[in-house]
Amino acid sequence: MLTTAPRGTNDVLPDTAPVWGWVEDKIREICRQYAYGELRPPIFEHTELFKRGVGETTDIVEKEMYTFNDRGGRSLTLRPEITAGLVRAFIEHKLYSGPQPVKLTCIGPGFRYERPQAGRFRQFTQWDVEVFGSQNPAIDAEVIQIGIELAGRLGLTGLVVHLNSIGCHQCRPVYREKLLEYYRPHLGGLCENCRSRCERNPLRLLDCKEEGCRPAAAGAPRVVECLCEECRVHFDGVKSYLEVLGVPYRVDPNIVRGLDYYTKTVFEVIYPPLGAQSTVWAGGRYDGLVETLGGPPTPGVGFALGMERLIMTLDKMGKTPAGDAGVDVFVAPMGSEALAPALQILSALRRQGYRAESDYLGRSLKSQMKHADRLGARYVAILGSNEIVNRTVTLRRMAGGDQIEVTWDELAARLTS
Repeated sequence: MLTTAPRGTNDVLPDTAPVWGWVEDKIREICRQYAYGELRPPIFEHTELFKRGVGETTDIVEKEMYTFNDRGGRSLTLRPEITAGLVRAFIEHKLYSGPQPVKLTCIGPGFRYERPQAGRFRQFTQWDVEVFGSQNPAIDAEVIQIGIELAGRLGLTGLVVHLNSIGCHQCRPVYREKLLEYYRPHLGGLCENCRSRCERNPLRLLDCKEEGCRPAAAGAPRVVECLCEECRVHFDGVKSYLEVLGVPYRVDPNIVRGLDYYTKTVFEVIYPPLGAQSTVWAGGRYDGLVETLGGPPTPGVGFALGMERLIMTLDKMGKTPAGDAGVDVFVAPMGSEALAPALQILSALRRQGYRAESDYLGRSLKSQMKHADRLGARYVAILGSNEIVNRTVTLRRMAGGDQIEVTWDELAARLTS
């Protein structure tokens, strides 16, 4: 147990961490261009926040949350998703009193106790995008576009936007009754989860991934047939703006999302070759969530993207960038008396932006050369007793083996040339 990570977690090792950094840099660049400000909420919140925000009948709240009592007896939960925490921060810090809409982003870990599988972990990392304060369908389209824009910059192709509207508090009860009327005769053929959800949250029946439940879902009434005029106009607007932005989409009546706070727009972005775990990111509109959690009536829309799933997609497509090219120069001190001047040279090179490394194990020159080669060094700067006296190094190019003597002050310029 001491030398094995807990089930459902994974270590991001130095050979793969640069891919994460590359993706995160792209995310922060695009968020700056779309005017999203970064907010970093804590990774645990009061348990009631998720019960009220995510929904008591969801799998997340019923089965998957990591909940504990602290020393003061308060019930706290490691966040299973980020939206509720961002809404809480939006309310607590009265961000609704500033310029509207408020556009927020966050990258960080989440925690759910579920069966680990490809692209799904018990500790995972999400990129979250949220917009508060606008009911305009154009902002729904922008939220969808920013994810697609990121995918394009990463070189991803073949992603499909599955789009739906699940209505609002006015038209959804009509649809709920139609669903109940349709599903009651089918209950015997549904899984245990669906039978328990039928009366409590029948929309979740459409989202079930069990093979035995899919035929019933395929024949269920469509929510778009029950939309009120406001929701219908909004949905038409989202589709129209996506077309203006050049974002292809597919209307999918079975997209309902698994969280209770969604209203109107819901969407999933899917990469079919991933199979059962093909949803790379998903989101939608939640116009009542801020008010539910104690804030003023404020519309909202956003999405959460699983970083592990995204990087798995990049790998599947062969779009991950080449690994680190190695160090620019390896400073090889010959003997213990050469280590101090070697450190001086290292510091100067690093301040000038070079990737530089040295030997700290007292290796022979031959062993240092082998180590430099394993590090991918382009040059080795050999520092012996004569070089220390003359304030020079013997600079050897690893690719060809040719070498010259240069002063310490000339070294950086020689590396550039």
